[in-house]
Amino acid sequence: MTNRDEAVGPGRANFALAAGAGTLFLLALGHTLSNLVRTMPAVSTDVIADSLSVSAGDVAALTGIYHLAFAAGQIPVGVALDRYSVRTVFLVLIATIVVGALVTAGAPNPVMFLAGQAVLGLGCSGLLLCPLTYAARHQNSANFALWSAFILAVGNSGMLLSASPMAWVIDTWSWRTGFLVPAALAVAVASIAWFRLGRDSAGTPRPSSIRSEFAQVVHIGWLPKLRGVIALAFVSFAVVIGIRGVWSGPWLMDVRGLSRIEAGNVMLALTIMLIVVPMLVGLIDRRTKRTNLLLVGGHILAGLALLLLPLGSAAGLPTLYDLGLLVSFGIAISVQPLLFALGRQSVDPAHTGKALAAVNLAFFAGAAAIQMLSAPVAWLTGIGGVVSFLGLLSISGAVVFALRSRST
Repeated sequence: MTNRDEAVGPGRANFALAAGAGTLFLLALGHTLSNLVRTMPAVSTDVIADSLSVSAGDVAALTGIYHLAFAAGQIPVGVALDRYSVRTVFLVLIATIVVGALVTAGAPNPVMFLAGQAVLGLGCSGLLLCPLTYAARHQNSANFALWSAFILAVGNSGMLLSASPMAWVIDTWSWRTGFLVPAALAVAVASIAWFRLGRDSAGTPRPSSIRSEFAQVVHIGWLPKLRGVIALAFVSFAVVIGIRGVWSGPWLMDVRGLSRIEAGNVMLALTIMLIVVPMLVGLIDRRTKRTNLLLVGGHILAGLALLLLPLGSAAGLPTLYDLGLLVSFGIAISVQPLLFALGRQSVDPAHTGKALAAVNLAFFAGAAAIQMLSAPVAWLTGIGGVVSFLGLLSISGAVVFALRSRST
């Protein structure tokens, strides 16, 4: 709530708050779609591999192009959000998702599947930045961490759809039908957004050079006070998407022997943590002001949970062990939205879109690089080795962030 809201009285302020929450919810539904399409391989890797005549590791590498395209879209989207309205950027991105989902659903071979994933990555590239930018423009810095947690929570609900419900769709019809679902949902969201989203103004007057704005995104990401944030962001989302987006399914089904629906139920429990806990983290951070400590502790605990996960299979422990550790991982890694709050605090409001783009670029560049790297790790060490590898990355990122934060 801004000072202006306070001045016009609590009634109007509450109405403005509710209206803002409604707009943020609608914008966050785009991020819900993004999470749905990028985590669907966790419950469909085996059937996609069979259909395209490739291995599970190849599917991980093919879906990695989604994250590479997503990362490539961060700078253009960040610049566009500072030059154009959130509504305009949002609608263009949603339309791109429809195209990408249809291409992926109809892919007859790995090349077309790769192309569809690339288009999906570009379409999804700004669907987190849109609500974050809107929140940054309309909420003060004290509330931004809480609003960003709200946005992440709504967006992470897409992973609910890609757990048990999508496992049922894939078992009942096919993985191709699974990709038609987000296409249909994207059309619905775009239709609502066309009529309901206001024509908000851009962040700044359009400068003469887009090239200079592109350079500013890179410059902002390299600011000394942001280097630790960028380093942790590079591994943080890669770990989440590596587990929830790809390897939890093969681990639970191929190693632990669960059915697709049973594995989906375990991933559902993990996803609920990724939806609920970020809001609690936002409240805790607002009360304690210990952002750095929460980020370091959360990523270390998340990494330890992953390192312990393969031990259950070796010791013959029941799958409740896996459920407990994956839920613990989801709780611990939910500190992740605080990275956006730190990024937002690093610049003046005129460059909010570019600062958030720099952090998001690190998120998805890391996801692309590490997901592609996970394929050879799986070939060399097996699925358990990939899980341990991701756990080590989470701990390493926390250590680097702590050292950089202490030195700045």
